Amino acid sequence: MQITMPGSVLKIDGARPEAADELLSSLFAGGGLVLSQVANVTGLEPYLIQNWVARGFLAPPEGKRYTRRQLSRILIISALRNALPLPEICRLLRSINGHLDDESDDAIDDSRLYLYLVRLCADPEQDFAALIADYAEPFRGAANRLEKVLRIMEKAYRSSELRREAEDLIAGLGDCPAIFINNQK
Repeated sequence: MQITMPGSVLKIDGARPEAADELLSSLFAGGGLVLSQVANVTGLEPYLIQNWVARGFLAPPEGKRYTRRQLSRILIISALRNALPLPEICRLLRSINGHLDDESDDAIDDSRLYLYLVRLCADPEQDFAALIADYAEPFRGAANRLEKVLRIMEKAYRSSELRREAEDLIAGLGDCPAIFINNQK
């Protein structure tokens, strides 16, 4: 079953949990991505990505190239932005990773956080302990905080997907027949 990776235009085999990691690894085989490549992966306008950098939502690119961590942060924000306001997304990310433009205080690498989100969105019923079994807490209680953050992210992403589906269904209704409009008077 093909699924779209949250916050991107990329499709992967949803039955293979390692597929997202493999795809992201292949994107970075030659080093970092330039802005136009990030825009192609995410479907976002380049000015929007630059705005997020300017506002401190992620560290600036290194030598005009975005790292996998930075792309993962962009994908997370993109996946959540239709369900949560940007200040709430930032609050959520800060609750697990401190200052958003400083990777040195992160409790989890954004790449891993994103991969956990992809896996959770592909199978929300999976055992959470098994999902993060490879996570080593950098401080006491970090795993509990990570679970809360991931659950919020998964719910927000699902709600944005449901909203998009509802909008598509509404668009398929077409215009209201005149008989209904006339009876409303």
